[in-house]
Amino acid sequence: MNRKQSPSPFAQKPLGGISALVLRCLALVFMLLDHLWATIVPGNAWMTYVGRLAFPIFAFQISEGFFHTSDQKKYLMRLLIFGVISEVPFDLVMSGSWLFPFHQNVMFTLLLGLLAIRTIEKARQARTGKQICLSALALLGYTLLALIGMVDYGVMGMWTVVLFYLCRGFSFAWLAQLVAMVLINVVWFEGQSLVLTLAGMTWYFPTQGFAVLALLPIWLYNGKKGSASRVIQQISYWFYPVHLLIIYLIAM
Repeated sequence: MNRKQSPSPFAQKPLGGISALVLRCLALVFMLLDHLWATIVPGNAWMTYVGRLAFPIFAFQISEGFFHTSDQKKYLMRLLIFGVISEVPFDLVMSGSWLFPFHQNVMFTLLLGLLAIRTIEKARQARTGKQICLSALALLGYTLLALIGMVDYGVMGMWTVVLFYLCRGFSFAWLAQLVAMVLINVVWFEGQSLVLTLAGMTWYFPTQGFAVLALLPIWLYNGKKGSASRVIQQISYWFYPVHLLIIYLIAM
């Protein structure tokens, strides 16, 4: 796993770039805005437009974490544990009940994405017909699991993580990211749309399309970790279930 991240031109001077820690903080704020809009501050559509930027940043950081972690199994286990911890608060916010099997939280989406890129990396390194076939079957299984399990952002969410993995380590990767993000979030993604009327004509722009703007802070990433404090790392994981629980209690 020696593919070096190729920073986009935007991460160079005079803009200077931002660290992984700053990216994570931005994503947490964007996510909070989106969840507040969906629960206790309805009617402020701009909050969900900004909130669309959160998931691609998290997906990008999963891809980066895959290359930087010293223990992939612990990384996978951490996502699984926090997925389980977050499910009850997520279900409470989504449905008002302790159990809602029709929509699973985003930690499981990120977990499947990490499993997918780990599988692809194994095939890339082995380069044998057997491993390629096994990896293809595993990827199909993860895709079906994302679909049947109804994880947050669905199959497109899982493959967004894969997108950032595939676009790592070559020139003009940022351009490939742009094309892929437009396809995933504007062309293929199904969901709510923003209705625009201009010159007597009606246009429909998918709300998820605002996720493409997440590439702007991602392109400013300078490849540096920022603070390595374990406390900050734990806070970033606990933020997800805790803020969901607080939002539910306030809504009640």
